[in-house]
Amino acid sequence: MAHRSRGPIAVVQARMGSTRLPAKVMRTLVGKPVLWHVVNRLSFCRRLEGIVVATSTHPEDDAIEQWCGDQGVRCFRGSEQDVLGRYYEAAQFYDADPVVRITGDCPVIDPTVVDEVVEGFYEGQFHVYSLGGDFPDGLDCEVFAFWVLKETWQRARLPSEREHVSPYMYKHPEQFRLGCLEKFESLGHHRWTLDEEADFHFLQALFSRLYREECPFLTEDILALLDREPELMDVNREIVRNEGYLQSLQADPVVGRGN
Repeated sequence: MAHRSRGPIAVVQARMGSTRLPAKVMRTLVGKPVLWHVVNRLSFCRRLEGIVVATSTHPEDDAIEQWCGDQGVRCFRGSEQDVLGRYYEAAQFYDADPVVRITGDCPVIDPTVVDEVVEGFYEGQFHVYSLGGDFPDGLDCEVFAFWVLKETWQRARLPSEREHVSPYMYKHPEQFRLGCLEKFESLGHHRWTLDEEADFHFLQALFSRLYREECPFLTEDILALLDREPELMDVNREIVRNEGYLQSLQADPVVGRGN
């Protein structure tokens, strides 16, 4: 029996088996796991009706399910590699519509930005709506209708379309009404996500300076800090953005090449 929660539900993908930085979502920043920071920051969103952590059935991810149980956070377990399938099943189980996609390696996700993306989805009557433009890596969020997720789950075939949730959607604007919030300019060089050891050191510096229990620090607080201490950006400046997706593309079969 599904747990009925009709409305915008944030589905947070998280697993322990990251190839570049294993168990990254359970690393601690100011004494709390990265995943705690993601979920806690989302709890400040005005437009969300729920939060679900979607992890895999791999035994290694028992730790995430245990953490969710201890914290009273809803959890769903599905395929480790077919992340699209895991998302679809989690959204179906919790009756999420629309689905708000968040990744568990973004501990500075901005609840005000998430709210704006949800609002933009509704106001423009979009099928898929995301944060676009030149924004800092780590603020990523997107919203899509459940029927879009279902159709994507049914039709997507390439490895890169299954390991990542939304590429098929963006490849087919003839099927879906796409839109984006271009809120930021010239900020794409900022890296606030967690994929490498250098990212962790950067985030440690960030949280040691900005974290406060009563409310989350926001994008403008980070930018103000980096204006004061620009040398912090050197810590993880050399890491390639979206490297995981680029690696997935390499696994896709080449179409139309002669023997």
